[in-house]
Amino acid sequence: MIGTLLIALAAGAASAVMFASTVSGVMLSLVLALFAPVPLMVAGIAWGRLCAAIGGLFATACVLAVFSFSRAEIFAISVALPAWWLGHLVLLGRTMAGPSGQDTVEWYPPGNILLWVAVIAGLIVAFAFGTDVSATNQSFRRLLERVLARTGTPEGVDIPRLLELLVFMAPLMVAMIMTTILTLNVVIAAKITAISGRLMRPWPRLRETKLPLMTLPALFAIIAFCFPEGLVGLLARIAAAALLTAYALTGLAVLHTLTLPMRTRPLWLGLAYALIPTFIWPLPVLAMVALGLADAAFDLRHRFGPRRPPPLPVP
Repeated sequence: MIGTLLIALAAGAASAVMFASTVSGVMLSLVLALFAPVPLMVAGIAWGRLCAAIGGLFATACVLAVFSFSRAEIFAISVALPAWWLGHLVLLGRTMAGPSGQDTVEWYPPGNILLWVAVIAGLIVAFAFGTDVSATNQSFRRLLERVLARTGTPEGVDIPRLLELLVFMAPLMVAMIMTTILTLNVVIAAKITAISGRLMRPWPRLRETKLPLMTLPALFAIIAFCFPEGLVGLLARIAAAALLTAYALTGLAVLHTLTLPMRTRPLWLGLAYALIPTFIWPLPVLAMVALGLADAAFDLRHRFGPRRPPPLPVP
């Protein structure tokens, strides 16, 4: 118990330091802050939910002592709670009777964890932008005006229209980035735990990741609320952006599966991953979204993926 407590405190301290590193103003500190949940997730996956909970409470207390209540609240909502809950889901499983009479464990599917990641990312972004939409847009517009004034804009650009577009796109972009980063946090934490030999579940085939069936109709229902102005439209757009990002990630899983029998597989995968961080990123991202949605609707991996060999006969 003492060892678990020390590990929890160490994980909490590491997470708090990574979160607080943004005060330095260095660009690398932003990367550290985005991956602040990883130490708490590793503690939760390797040593259990209690370890992650203690580490999260200790880290929140450290942030509160050094900074302010608002910073501690942000840390608790965006780092500690997601790390504890997602670490809990990774270890979630139920015992089932196997065909040979031996009990087997059915682990929580990666697709369900991905859906939770999208939900949590949407909630974090909604909390960050607040309920006063007009005030948030005004403050963000003033920030963009200062940024554009420093960097300068090309001649002939309609500044007011550009500002309106950026203000509209900001929550959507943040939701997409948050969903992607939170997914990477889970994968990195689970991989660290697996390398250390403390991962209690077998490593899943990530290329088989599928979102639950009800996610697709839920997405269409959410999109119907994206058009009105105000808080409802903002929340719906944030939720839709997070879910579409989750489908883009499943689209990558579909691409990994469909290219398995191809000799040019490294070329296709390398091209897809190389184009996403470039200035034409909307095109490959939209292609991955379309691939993920098509797989959810028509089960492309089962129809066109490599066939599994039939099971061996039971002696």
